[in-house]
Parts: sequence; structure tokens; C-alpha cells
Amino acid sequence: MHTSLMLPGGLSGEEELSLLLERYLNELSDPSKPIVVSRLIDLSNFSSEELRLFKAAWPSVGVERRRKIVGLLAELAEDNVDLDFNVVFKVCLKDSDSVVREKAIDGLWECEERSLIDLLVAMLQGDVSKGVRAAATSALGKFAMLAELGKLIPRDAAKVSEALFSIIDNKAEPEEVRRRAVESISPLSLPRVREVIWEAYNNEIPELRSSAIYAMGKNCDPKWLPILLKELSSGNPEHRFEAAAACGEMGEGRAVPFLLPLIEDDDSQVQIGAIQALGAIGGETARKALQRCLDSPEVTIRETAREALENIEFVENPLDMS
Repeated sequence: MHTSLMLPGGLSGEEELSLLLERYLNELSDPSKPIVVSRLIDLSNFSSEELRLFKAAWPSVGVERRRKIVGLLAELAEDNVDLDFNVVFKVCLKDSDSVVREKAIDGLWECEERSLIDLLVAMLQGDVSKGVRAAATSALGKFAMLAELGKLIPRDAAKVSEALFSIIDNKAEPEEVRRRAVESISPLSLPRVREVIWEAYNNEIPELRSSAIYAMGKNCDPKWLPILLKELSSGNPEHRFEAAAACGEMGEGRAVPFLLPLIEDDDSQVQIGAIQALGAIGGETARKALQRCLDSPEVTIRETAREALENIEFVENPLDMS
């Protein structure tokens, strides 16, 4: 536990910390008191006793405050790698409120512990909330990537793929959940995965086609490139954006001439996607195009181009710390 509070005297260090945490949890439960973001670090790196206190106090916190707290914890963890709220997020996976459960899944985006696989599989198969099932399905994509990289034992890899295929095969599942399953299973180089992506791409539902285009990039099979190049000129801006991102994911130099026109796209998100893709692919042509973007009147375009150029520089000169 990181504590920013004054410790009372006359108690052992562990007792003092437990007392402080109890007081702080009581404050969090009080709707009349504001949530001070800087003090939320006290919920990091819990001991077993601190976790017990948190579990006992958490249900007494109002639902709106629970939602806000979990969201803030996720932001803090993203900004500071030294903060670890994973045990808190795991407790929140069983919260009575679906929004809290969904935010807890998002908070665990960096957690690669094996124990999380069973929790996520149970949620995607049994949670009553469509949003929670979709979030759990998306979170399994991280483990699919680990499986593809050989970083999961075969038993765990099988759990992940079987759970995702079961969602894809269940036509009664909401579209949002099924499309996340298509995205999540895409890193696996299994013959059936290519069939799943192809079937989703040929679906008449635009959102499912978007997920298929996204999946092509994660699948990293060069055979998808002709489709991606075609989608860069799609009439659907979401398809153009996903195709640009997929080309960047694959690092396909052949895509650069097709990405250049998208820097001037009517849709700002497509512009950003194209700039980021050029930064991921690199090369002299991409570099020159990005340098021209530095003169854009749009702040977001200039900042995105600067970050893309920094990425090219880092990839080409990884030892140049300047």
C-alpha cells in the first residue's frame, strides 16, 4: 500500500496502515466527501489484510462512486507503472454493477496472469450484461496474442481459442460480442481463424466488416493486403480507418502510396490513422509526408505526425537516446 496519510502513534506499522486504510475506505463510502485522485494511490499494492478490508468496505460505496473510482484507478495505473491495482480490479470483476465490472476489465488490460483467463472466460460465457461480455471477449485477445507468441501453456491457449470460437459460432450472441471475438482471435495462425475473418468481412453488417478489417492487421497474413488496399478507398470512413491501422500493424511498405492520400481525408480520424500507419511503416517517403504534416493548421495532426516521426526515428536508430 502506498500511503500519503499521517500515521497515528502507539501502534505497530502494520496496524497503523490497516487503521489508515479503514479510515480512508470510510471516507470513500461517504457521498458528501469528494474523491481526491492523489489519495487513490493508497489502494495500490495491497497486502492480504488490506485486501480483506477493501472487500468488506467496497459494497458500502455508492454505485456511482464505485464507477468513478474504478475508472480513475485505471487511468492512474496507465500513467504510472509503479501503481498496481490489479487485486482491486479483480474484486470489482464480481461487482453487482455491470459498469463497474466492465471498467474493471479495462483496468486489467496489462495483466497477463494465467488466473485471469478463467475469470474472463466465465464472464464472457455467463455475465448478464452484453457490455461486460464484449469487454471480457476483447480482453482475451491479449491472451490469444500470447498464445501465438508461444507464451501460454497449451492448456491455456486451448481455453482461449475454444471460448472465442464458441462465441463466434453462437449466432444468438449479440453482434457486439461476436465482433469482439473475431478481433480477439485474429492473432492466432490457425486455418479456421482465416475462415472466421473472411466470413466476417463478407457479412453485410458494416460494423462486423470493420472488425474483420481490424482482424486482418492483427492476423498479419500478407494475403490480406489486396483487401486492405482496396478498403483504403472505401466509402465507409470506419473501414478506411481500420484498413490504415491494419497496414500499419503489418508494417507493409507497399501500402505507403495508398496511405498518402488519406492524410488529406475528409474524416479526421482517418487522417490520424493514416499518419500513425505511416509512422509504423517508416521509410523515406513516409518520413517526408509526415514532415509536411508538421505544418498543418490542425494541432492534432501536427502532434500525431510528430509522434509518428519519433517512432520512425526510434525504430531506425534505437540506440540514439537524443
